[in-house]
Amino acid sequence: MTTFDPLTSTLQRGAALTRRPSFGDALRSEWIKLLSLPSAVLALIGIFAVGLGGSLFLGATLESSGVPSVPSLERTIGDVTIPMVVLGQIIAGILGVMSVGAEYSSGSIQTTLMAAPTRLRVLWAKASVQFIAVTATALVTVFGAWAATYPFYVKHGLEAPLNGQGVLVALLGAAAYLGMCAVVGVGIGMLVRSTTVGAILIFAATLLGPILASALPYSLLSRVARVTLLGNAGDTMARVETPGGPFLDIWNGHISTAAGWLIVSIWVVLALAAGAIALQNRDA
Repeated sequence: MTTFDPLTSTLQRGAALTRRPSFGDALRSEWIKLLSLPSAVLALIGIFAVGLGGSLFLGATLESSGVPSVPSLERTIGDVTIPMVVLGQIIAGILGVMSVGAEYSSGSIQTTLMAAPTRLRVLWAKASVQFIAVTATALVTVFGAWAATYPFYVKHGLEAPLNGQGVLVALLGAAAYLGMCAVVGVGIGMLVRSTTVGAILIFAATLLGPILASALPYSLLSRVARVTLLGNAGDTMARVETPGGPFLDIWNGHISTAAGWLIVSIWVVLALAAGAIALQNRDA
């Protein structure tokens, strides 16, 4: 037989009320925010729709656009991954920015930071949730695109089987790149605290910057810009690499798959570091 102790019960309730949220609590909170925001859900659906629809379009119009005379894994996988990467990188980056900018614009970031034991825990939780959500969506999209378009290419001898050299690496790299773009967006969002400004920076780093860099006069500056911009590095993560190429050739603009992973990882680290510094040293 047990007896009720009012003092013990009161202490237990007090301890429960004063317990600071753990990292798991922060993750659950970020998942709830993500799934309850219609624009975020639409963004994930947009990645899927653009990636699958674009690949199906290229596969369905293969004959009318001209069947390559020589089979190329690089060409086939490019048709599978590039539609998702070109627009998906922008959507993913803006989604990451929006996860921060929306809270700053509404003022709810103050509540989020007050509930967290450390401010950096909020940053890591947001980055983790964005990476997992976007990468998972991109994985479903890119493997779905590969499966859906496979029949279009196999009848012409242009199929790219998963055990083909570099095929699986390219598919996984395309999905991981979008997830990393979302993390870069979180870091930029923490730095600028504005969805609009952050979206412009993401657009410049992923799509506009590479286009402008290709139009610059032939110089060392333009060469460096081409191999260091996020969009160009991420593009190599989603392609089948030609064997025997250099790791990184700045002057000729060649980026190997490994170099692409490294450059995009540096972008992630720098964005998170900038966001962490801004979060720690500025008021909410």
